[in-house]
Amino acid sequence: MKITNVEAIAVKQPDIKMIGDGSQDTVVIRVHTDEGITGISEVDSSPYVVKACVEAGESHMICRGLKDIIIGEDPFDVEKIWDKMYNEGFYYGRRSVGIHAMSGIDIALWDIMGKKLNMPSYKLLGGQSVEKIPAYCSILMPETEGEMAAIAERYRAEGFKWFKLGWGALGRDVKNDIRLIKRARKLLGDDVTISVDIGKRWSDYKMGLYGCDAMLDEDVYWLEEPFSPDNIDAYKRLCSATKMRISGGEELSTLYEYDTLINECKIDIVQPDMSRCGGLTVARKIAAIASLRGCDLIPHNFKSGVLMASALQILATLPHPTVLEYCCQETVLSKNLMKNHFKIDADGCVAMPKAPGLGIEIDEEILEKYRVAD
Repeated sequence: MKITNVEAIAVKQPDIKMIGDGSQDTVVIRVHTDEGITGISEVDSSPYVVKACVEAGESHMICRGLKDIIIGEDPFDVEKIWDKMYNEGFYYGRRSVGIHAMSGIDIALWDIMGKKLNMPSYKLLGGQSVEKIPAYCSILMPETEGEMAAIAERYRAEGFKWFKLGWGALGRDVKNDIRLIKRARKLLGDDVTISVDIGKRWSDYKMGLYGCDAMLDEDVYWLEEPFSPDNIDAYKRLCSATKMRISGGEELSTLYEYDTLINECKIDIVQPDMSRCGGLTVARKIAAIASLRGCDLIPHNFKSGVLMASALQILATLPHPTVLEYCCQETVLSKNLMKNHFKIDADGCVAMPKAPGLGIEIDEEILEKYRVAD
């Protein structure tokens, strides 16, 4: 089997709001083969820059577009292909969006392998440890009490027993953050688990410690991304000083950055995004490092069901699976880009997909309706 083509298809809703909602647009990756098997994925990044990385022309031996780099390769050679993309896309890659584009291709390769062997990709990544996994409702923190009450009523009724409130109204002022979480706890009730995502907005270690201590009183399970991912010193100090579980890592790419976060910062929960970290090939290595250090792995997944499917592939393999991020933002893509979006059962869980590869199918009508013209 050989790779014959790679497509990067930008998709977006008609109006984009400047809020922390990554489900407003996306880029779908399709990797085609000479056997008619096509691997799919999506990337949580700038669709337009990812597309440029895939389609870029050749400049020289370490500055080639990803499509040209991998055409002709055997999709089963994932380690070889990953290293080839990294080394031959060095000028625009190494970190950030270059790795995001590589991640999308890598996920699509695992989809191809599963389809070829007629089994879910997680069987190839290490096997299946669980049939289903608890999911948490991941949603932007609202401004008003009425909005928070509506979220509580709707999503508790859908079966969610765990909520993560992030970005939105959070991160502007630490005292207001505490007030918002107190209100959320009151409206959601004491019988649900709450996590909080500050969205990198706190400025320093002392602010972080103050906020963490206050949120412990509200039984917050973890506090996510209090600082910029570049503020390594603040992460080190906060992780060593607070009893709060500190999580982060969605903004990182490559094993190098995760090694620092896990082994030097000693973070409690690592949250790689499958479409940013380097794909499933890198994610399984992050999982191994995290397991060695007693660090939980909970993938970032705030996009459509396509990205959720890739997160489930890693979660299925973990000997002690944790929880699935379930994006509850209501956009035209979040639950409609794929057919038969993942459902929450009465226990607040999502079942592992059983179909080959990622186990999903793109809704072609939605894809074409919201596709950005080339």
